[in-house]
Amino acid sequence: MNLLLRTGPVVLALLVLPAVPAPAPAQEAKWPPERQKESEFTGRKLETFQHGTKKEWGYAGPQRDTVLVLHPKRAKPNAPLYVVLHSAGHDVHSCLACTAQVGNHDIYHAPPEFFALYLDCRANKGDWWWGSEKYPGPEVGPTEKRVVDTVKWVIAEYGLDANRVYLCGNSMGGSGALGIGMRHGDVFAAVKANVPARVEHVSSRMYFPPRKVPADVTLPDPPIVVDYSAPNDGWSKGHDAFVAAMTERKYPLILYWGPFGHANNHESILKVNDLINSFDWLSVRKDESYPVFTRASTNNALPWPDRLAEKKAGQVNAFFRWKNVRDTAHGVETKLFLVSDKDLKTAFTIPSEATADVSLRRVQKFRVAPGAAVSWTFGAAKGEVKADAQGCVTVPGLKITSDPTALTVEAAK
Repeated sequence: MNLLLRTGPVVLALLVLPAVPAPAPAQEAKWPPERQKESEFTGRKLETFQHGTKKEWGYAGPQRDTVLVLHPKRAKPNAPLYVVLHSAGHDVHSCLACTAQVGNHDIYHAPPEFFALYLDCRANKGDWWWGSEKYPGPEVGPTEKRVVDTVKWVIAEYGLDANRVYLCGNSMGGSGALGIGMRHGDVFAAVKANVPARVEHVSSRMYFPPRKVPADVTLPDPPIVVDYSAPNDGWSKGHDAFVAAMTERKYPLILYWGPFGHANNHESILKVNDLINSFDWLSVRKDESYPVFTRASTNNALPWPDRLAEKKAGQVNAFFRWKNVRDTAHGVETKLFLVSDKDLKTAFTIPSEATADVSLRRVQKFRVAPGAAVSWTFGAAKGEVKADAQGCVTVPGLKITSDPTALTVEAAK
């Protein structure tokens, strides 16, 4: 009894103390991204964000992803955006760390006047850029939806130029750049892939043969694609079918190759093929039309699939250039020409003329109904052609030289 009397007040005191709430569970990361840290990297402001999943992405379960936003050296309104997808050997942090050293995965290095977005796919098992293993069909997968939504969020958050958004990647990231970028020509102006690790991703997402684009699916005109791959790199397998599909669809492709293996250092690659940086892909705008050159007489024979030991470097469409003159409701005018040896120093012989079929894509104002006839002129040549089933106009067999010549396309009279 005495024991109870002595302990009773203690028990009573415990009962009347304010309740201490149990520790709250760790807050689940949500959307939109939440800033975790601000720092400086290579003299540029760096922000680290994390976010969770959106239900509409279709992930099987929740996950947490890290996003790095690197600011330009000097802030300015309406800046362009450089989007980077890392290789299988990196994560988002090691990818950015590469850019502190010239020659270390040069494709990761964002120009100083650009905002740059570095995305991660290593934190979550199976969430790979190439997408074709876990999501092998043509439907856009969760990873791709996450990438596109993150890009759109960054554009809106920082007031960036939505017409100057560029996607690039190395190896697995190169595969992702092709697969994600080509399917989203309404987001990306141009894509550059350094030794992309296979082409299954882009082939499935774009319904390349043996698939066909379903009648109820409309694909936006794709970004201009720059691809540099090596026939002595096993990851480049299938480029013959990829080039054939791009040609058949009249899609824009600039391709460089040579025996540089699975390299990421531009200086070493340039010793084999000095054209890989010769096209200014970061000047392409999403709000401007572009010509697609196919079946060009100046293209080198592909080493794929059965001449993989070939030592000679090669190219497809490396020497074509253009300048848009007008794009109105009444017609399109674009000057076509070959780059000259005054503007490009290369070990390749720059041709004085080339013959190619020329298609017009991303036309902004001039609308052509599928199967409709249009009139064209190119220098002294002229004719009439019909648009294809998607309304794309192709003028066959134009002879192009270093002298800029205007191609005009207007409604048939």
